[in-house]
Amino acid sequence: MSVLFEKTSSKATPIALTIAGSDSGGGAGIQADLKAFSANGVYGASVITAVTAQNTQAVTAVHAIPIDVVSAQISAVLSDLNVQAIKIGMLFSSELVEAVVQALKDFQGLVVLDPVMIAKSGDALLQEEAVNALKTKLIPHVDLLTPNYPEAQVLLGRSPNESFDEKQLATYATELLKLGSKQVLLKGGHGESETCTDVLVGHDEAPLVLQAQRINTKNTHGTGCTYSSSIAAWLAKGESMAKAVEESHRYLHRAIENSDQLDIGHGHGPVHHFHNLWAQK
Repeated sequence: MSVLFEKTSSKATPIALTIAGSDSGGGAGIQADLKAFSANGVYGASVITAVTAQNTQAVTAVHAIPIDVVSAQISAVLSDLNVQAIKIGMLFSSELVEAVVQALKDFQGLVVLDPVMIAKSGDALLQEEAVNALKTKLIPHVDLLTPNYPEAQVLLGRSPNESFDEKQLATYATELLKLGSKQVLLKGGHGESETCTDVLVGHDEAPLVLQAQRINTKNTHGTGCTYSSSIAAWLAKGESMAKAVEESHRYLHRAIENSDQLDIGHGHGPVHHFHNLWAQK
């Protein structure tokens, strides 16, 4: 006798999708995104755009997934799963950027773009020719852009040798808004002061300044991926952008604060995504 099981839940499960590269070391990329989704109470789906041979010390190889396979992954997920928010990370090439834009043209949910360009090890994760495609074809369609300071310099065409100036964060973020995203979260973690400052700006909202004490640790691999994915998770749960950013800022700070509980690799270790769940040492 066969038994049929029917869905009985009256409440939709929040679902977020990450479109990004795979980090074989598990600290960043798709792996970090899925961990952050889960840690923040959201079901995670994934589309892999590139496979990297990577650990805590270096990226030794990058293999881009064929364009048609990336598009097929996106179609497979969105045709079946009720995705409320998408986080986009490593796209690697201009062709991948264009393919993602095309595949998402009918998506009605919220999109967070983390413009991944450089790995923590310093290795390039975005081809130079892809930067313009990112600026002109993808950024105008996203709800939130989350660059760090060096990425903001590239997007704004400024010199990479320009020194960090925390007082310019809001100005830079406002300039980045002109690229077309609805809001920009500019991250100031590359500064050297005792306090890290991030700024969220929108076209009609007053800037939201978020600050946290700088933590003395080298284990910060995957911070950008984790931050943007956590934001996408909170958006998938129906929270406002400001609430999603504030909750994710607190989550990331705790993940960095607890990162030294982990002993992973010999370079920049990962943040502790599941600090609330794992037993304390």
